[in-house]
Amino acid sequence: MKVTVICIGDELLIGQVIDTNSGFLARTIAPEGWEIDHTEIVGDNAADITDAIERAFMRTDVVLTTGGLGPTADDITKPVLCGIFGGGMRFDKSTERNVEEIMRRRGREMNELTRAQAIVPEAATIIRNSVGTAPILMFEREGKTLVAMPGVPFETQEMFTSEVFPRLLRKYTSDTVTAHRTFIVAGLSESNLATHLADFEASLPEGLHLAYLPRPGIIRLRLDGHAPDHATLDPFMDSYASRLRSEVEHWLIADEDLPTAAILLRHLIDRRLTVATAESCTGGNIAHEITLVPGSSEAMLGGVVSYSNEAKQNLLGVSGELIAAHGAVSIPVVEAMASGARKTLGADVAIATSGIAGPGGGTPEKPVGTVCVAVAGPTGICSTTLHLTGTRDRIITRATSEALLMAIGAVTAL
Repeated sequence: MKVTVICIGDELLIGQVIDTNSGFLARTIAPEGWEIDHTEIVGDNAADITDAIERAFMRTDVVLTTGGLGPTADDITKPVLCGIFGGGMRFDKSTERNVEEIMRRRGREMNELTRAQAIVPEAATIIRNSVGTAPILMFEREGKTLVAMPGVPFETQEMFTSEVFPRLLRKYTSDTVTAHRTFIVAGLSESNLATHLADFEASLPEGLHLAYLPRPGIIRLRLDGHAPDHATLDPFMDSYASRLRSEVEHWLIADEDLPTAAILLRHLIDRRLTVATAESCTGGNIAHEITLVPGSSEAMLGGVVSYSNEAKQNLLGVSGELIAAHGAVSIPVVEAMASGARKTLGADVAIATSGIAGPGGGTPEKPVGTVCVAVAGPTGICSTTLHLTGTRDRIITRATSEALLMAIGAVTAL
């Protein structure tokens, strides 16, 4: 089953808000053999929304829209849908009760704008939004379906998973099933990996496909499979996934799709080890990535953002003489930071960074993008100097990824 996704909102067109809904929808429907045929972003313009929906119905039987359902004047999706599907607007008492309950849970008072969320198109089937005030609207026309959902990502994610997609699955049965196997590798380039796997790719039968999905410092290898049923598909997937695992075993760091920080935590927890961070140029981003992972408290003890030289000395015990002799951005200093964090926080493993994220602050000897990384553990310290390029944000992101990968290598070597 193919689906069209239309994301509505001027804020998306000007880049003020990034569309994450279409990616979530694609990932959610794929295991059932569904796929997104087309994604479009349109502004809060009635003619543009109408045109996008009419073109979508020419391509697919299911259209999903997000955004434009709020109570303010620029949210015009509901009246536009009335123009497409016919009928006027009506006041829905059950939606009003839901809005009242949502506002009560949030500790807020109802006002006329929030009460107006209960004004809905007559042609729509109303799906109660249990996590927001905008109701989900489902329309039918000539055997085709449009579902209008809020633009707020957590509302779309919750309601699509729990209510919308189950309804669509009951209405439209798929003639194929899909399965995926993901392996994460590090330590070689995408082109070198593709060359290494050329014979494996050539051996894949119809219905199986290998995708290369790079992220900073790593490559996700996703083996996709399609077949009429799981009884046919699963044995093929298992066999070829086992072969793929053997092919990349030397570079393999995980055999499922996990963030790099989650991979590190898994290795730490398996070995009953703890971790701490000492960050300068990354400004706490490594600790942030680690603590984003549910259950990180099993291994993560804490972190120090030692941005100034004084903080490095007072919080981590780095000597002023060492900084004066080598500079804050140096292997001796970052190693001392890692050792200091390990001692101060009582961790088995400590990750430290010190560098120049830019756009200013570089010198001919240490240009912008120079980042020193160290990992201290029970058996010693490993360290390296990175030479990164790009914006400040990109340098911080890449330094974070490389530091986490270095820590994975250090932990798995124990």
